[in-house]
Amino acid sequence: METSPLTRPEPTWKAILRLMRWDKPTGRLILMVPALWSLFLAARGTPPWGLLVVIIVGSLITSAAGCIVNDLWDRDIDPQVQRTRTRPLASKALSVRIAIGLAIIAFLCAYGLTFYLNRLTFWLCVAAVPVIVLYPLAKRVFPVPQLVLAIAWGFAVLIPWAAVTGALEPAAWLLWGAVVSWTLGFDTVYAIPDREFDARLGVNSSARFFGRRTPQAVTLFFAVAVVLLGLTGWVMALSWPYWVTLVLAIVVWGREGYLLSLYNPPPSLYGRIFRQNVLLGFALLGGMVLGLLL
Repeated sequence: METSPLTRPEPTWKAILRLMRWDKPTGRLILMVPALWSLFLAARGTPPWGLLVVIIVGSLITSAAGCIVNDLWDRDIDPQVQRTRTRPLASKALSVRIAIGLAIIAFLCAYGLTFYLNRLTFWLCVAAVPVIVLYPLAKRVFPVPQLVLAIAWGFAVLIPWAAVTGALEPAAWLLWGAVVSWTLGFDTVYAIPDREFDARLGVNSSARFFGRRTPQAVTLFFAVAVVLLGLTGWVMALSWPYWVTLVLAIVVWGREGYLLSLYNPPPSLYGRIFRQNVLLGFALLGGMVLGLLL
């Protein structure tokens, strides 16, 4: 009797791609965006091609490592949450041993890329590792774990900037603050659908912490990001294309805050906002590059 296609086990290579989230490019691109912001701003619009490749590959590898570590920590929680119960470790499509091996390989690949970087950048990469590894534990002990993720995301600004300039200038810290605040905003939105499951399991999230004030908190995070991005543009003396895209960001983030504040918004809104922020991130990148070159 032939096995139904619906009951055939998933090929291991597909499960590995899902474990690294490479089947969902949106989440990988949203980490790449701040790294590219930083790289192009630090290089004043024309980064070395070799360094561009290193930063892109590094963001993909680091993101994969972080996802694997997250699923290892959460392998007993994920089966109890609707959104995560089909993840490879939660569904037993992959073993813990394979996941640990993949995490080690990913971190070793990331380490290999550091040979192309200067000393300051190397130590920033080292400092990022414990934040990446321990982030999944934050939701068990810290009321706003998305802040820990935002700090991890902030290394995507510091590392490329240091790689280009060998130092961290004031503009780098302004951009870092903007990215931390922006990440708090979009990741709080991402956490909203899981609030009921998180409450039942006793784990924390910024969406649980802010409760009914979540739309206002997200709007505030986006507003802080706008102010810091504006200061970054002023310090870097960016020209008009950047300011056009920043106005676009104000419109998009303002509208997202408004939609979140509506009574009982549709569940599809949260994923749509997440995807919009990826597109907006690349629009801002285009504004930065043109603002430097024109």
